This record gives sequence, structure tokens and C-alpha cells, in this order.
Amino acid sequence: MVSTIQNTDVKQKDADRAVVVAVTCRAVFESGADDGDDIYGGGVAFPLLQALQRVNERLLEESPAESLLFDVILITTDSQQQQQSSRITSSTRHYGLEVSRFCFSSQEDFTESLLKNNVQIFLTTDRDEVLLASQNGVLSALLDQQLALCPSEQLRVMISGDAVIRPDTDPMPGGQQAAQSFSAQLGQMRQKFGVLDSPLSIVLVTLHGGRESCGNALRTLRSRGVSVDEAYCLAGAPRGPILSVLRSHFLLCDGVSGLEE
Repeated sequence: MVSTIQNTDVKQKDADRAVVVAVTCRAVFESGADDGDDIYGGGVAFPLLQALQRVNERLLEESPAESLLFDVILITTDSQQQQQSSRITSSTRHYGLEVSRFCFSSQEDFTESLLKNNVQIFLTTDRDEVLLASQNGVLSALLDQQLALCPSEQLRVMISGDAVIRPDTDPMPGGQQAAQSFSAQLGQMRQKFGVLDSPLSIVLVTLHGGRESCGNALRTLRSRGVSVDEAYCLAGAPRGPILSVLRSHFLLCDGVSGLEE
């Protein structure tokens, strides 16, 4: 059974324009043992939500009527946390997190809540959930423990040139189409800020091929309205070391994606 609760503490986003991002509650808050405190501690994805919110704040500073904003949903499949739904809402309010809706579901049918809420990207620390969501056509990314070290003042999104930048096919695979759509929305947001002091940074990484491969990926992204702030060509080198230095919040691919191999 799926239950969705609207957060009346925040202004709801424009459903036709907003970029819906769903994050698992267990990644945002540390549940732990019930110590009687009404507030959860911050989890590994806490800086991510702050960074998403910072982008929204800056967009509205640029234009108060802006409707292309991140619309954040918390997804809860943990039975213990579901029994403490008031603690989740209290924690969100305590930290000033701009969460539009809270979705409660079982592990088996959480993808139903993603589809019902038109989620454009689903972020979780559970690899099985990434696989299941991807198989149901929802663009997903795997979050890891390094996320806790990522900045909260700037959203850093890494795009895998090898996976996303491919010649268009007919029909286009669902994962590729979703990744292209999401990256295009990020590109629109990024265009609203200058070169310096942007709350959104887009990083391109090509794992294979040489400079030509990276150049092709850059040109393809630009043709879709996506300008990147940084580009790296690994040419087959292990990606782990550079990922730890770049500290991106998540890696965008066309299927199962994450910050680890």
C-alpha cells in the first residue's frame, strides 16, 4: 500500500515545471535506536538536500516567479520509520528542509510511489532499490558514504559521458531518454547563473576513449543546452581516486548509476 502526505509547511511546486527528486528517508536521516528524541540525526544525504534547496533559493533570488525548481520527495520503506512518521516530519521541520511530500510504502511497491509522483530521478543508498526502480523506467542513482563529505552550498552533478552521450536511436531506450531529459533540465537551471559562484556545478567524466571521446561528449551536451563546468577524460584509468576528489553528489547515467563500480 502506498500513502503520500503533502507537507503543508512548504509551498508546493509547479507540477508542470518542477524537477521531481525522490530520496530515501534512511539516506537523509539516521534512524538508529529510539532514544526518545523527537529529531533524527542527519544522514549521508543530508548535504544533498541542503544543496538542492540552495539551488532553489538562488533561482528564486534571480527570479521570484521562477517555476523550474527542484521538488523533493522523501520515500520511506523502512517499517520502523513508518511507525515514526511524525518524527520524520518533525525532523524535516527542525532542519528547515524543503520537502514537498512524504511517501510511505512497502519495499515491494515503492516504485509505484515513484511513478505516481512523476519522479524524474530517484536517489538511494540501496543498490537493489536502484535496480528495481531502473527496471521500472525510473532514472536512479546510488548514493554512498562519501556523500556526507560533499558540499551543501553547491549541488555537484557528475554526468557519465560513456553512458549518457550516445547517438540517438529509434526507439530511444527509456533509461537514455530519462537521463537526457534530466540533464537538459539541469542545463536550463545552470544557464540561469554566471560562471562564478553558481549553486549548481555540472561535471563531465568519460571513462573510456581519449580526448576525442571527451570532446564529442562535450559537443553533444552543448547541442542539448547543457554546458559543463568541468570535464575529465580518464581514458580507462580507475575512476575511484578522481571521484573522491571531485566530491559530486551523484553520478548520472542511463541506467544503474552510482559513485562506485
